[in-house]
This record gives sequence, structure tokens and C-alpha cells, in this order.
Amino acid sequence: MATQHDIVATRFLPPLATDARGTVHPLGTDRFGRDVWTRLAYGARISLGVGTLAVLLSIAIGLAVGAVAGYARRPVRTLLLALTDVALALPRVVLLLLLATLWRPSAALVILVLGVTGWMSVARLVQGEVRSLAARPFVEGASALGMSRGRVLWRHIIPNALTPVIVAAALGLGNAIMLEAGLSFLGLGVQPPTPSWGNMIASGRDTLVNAPWVAAAPGVALVVVVVACTLLGDALQDALDPARRYP
Repeated sequence: MATQHDIVATRFLPPLATDARGTVHPLGTDRFGRDVWTRLAYGARISLGVGTLAVLLSIAIGLAVGAVAGYARRPVRTLLLALTDVALALPRVVLLLLLATLWRPSAALVILVLGVTGWMSVARLVQGEVRSLAARPFVEGASALGMSRGRVLWRHIIPNALTPVIVAAALGLGNAIMLEAGLSFLGLGVQPPTPSWGNMIASGRDTLVNAPWVAAAPGVALVVVVVACTLLGDALQDALDPARRYP
């Protein structure tokens, strides 16, 4: 049977320190003697997973609303655009805090809240792209062959409108990870002892003087990932831009 390690002897060990059992801690330990590197790696699965699923949900909602709004006739288009404008007018951070306080905080709730509050910009982007594609000759040719409007939208317009959506997803991933970290930092996201980068930073804010590595490690990881997502979005935009592919 495994024995509990001595918390007093292993707490707040500095980076690259070795404990009494000979275990090396690359990023040190926290107040409970837990290895910061292990928690950082495990928390990456939570933070990146929550951010990715939230972005996929917002992309799915925004793509559906934007595609219908861009190709439907005026009453439906006006209603969907009005709904998008109303959702855009709501302050997202305040809405996030409100929804997170109404229900018990969890990873599933964070995914749902971020997905439901992040689809509006995607819908606007897709709506403009669909309206532009709807005037192209290949769409008129497909309609002339007797294809229904729904099939034209699904088979011909949406696949050609995915390029800006992919770029928006890459850029939105960093924003979703940052928002998840903010909610977890405030205690409204993923709850301890399950590690996420947000609650790891929160757990280390009281020890910035004597053990700064507890909060610095997840903070640096968060910055690196967000910057990487931004650079990935810029690279995808350059790679998928038709003007660059066909000069």
C-alpha cells in the first residue's frame, strides 16, 4: 500500500530540487508538496480541452446561424441578424459571470457558457461570406440545374465559406483558453483539486514572494499557448488566402 508523502518536507521546493525520496521536481512543488510540472501537464489537458470544445461549439452555432442568415430570404435573414446584434450587444464578461454564478461551476458549464456566448462574430463572418458566394456563377449554375436551395447551401456554399471560419477558430481558441483561465481564477470554472491553469495561478497568488514558481509556471504556459494560437491563426490566414495562392 502506498504511503502519503511528508507534505511539510516537500512543500515549496524550488525548481530542479530533489526531495528526500530522490524525486526531481523540474518546476518545484506547491503548498501541498505536489509537483508543479505534473499538475501543469495535467492542467493543460483541461484548459486546452475546454477551450477547444468551447470553440467547436461556438463555430457550430455561428456557422449554422450565419449560413442560414446569408442565404435565406429577407424575413428569416432579418430575424437572425437581429438576434446576432442583440447577442453582440450583451457584455460577454458580465454574461459569463452571471451564468457561471447561477449554476455549480464545472468544466462542462464553462464549455457551454463560452460556446453559447462566442458564436456571434463567427455568424457575422459566415453571413457575409455566404452572401458573397451566393452571387457567384457556380451557385447560379447549380440552381439552374434544379438543385434545391438547401442542397446548394450545403454542398456548394458552405464548403467554400470555411476558410475564414478556420482562421477564426484558431484565433478564438486562444481567447477561449484565456477566458476559461479567468473564470477558473475567480473560482467560477474548473474546481480544485482538478488542476487547470487558471486555478493553479489562483492557488499561487498568495505565495508570489516565497514561491513565485507556483503561479509563474501556469502563467507562462498560458501566455505561450495564447500567443501560439494567434500566430497559428495568422499563418492559416496567409496559407488559405486565395490571393496568395493564386497571385
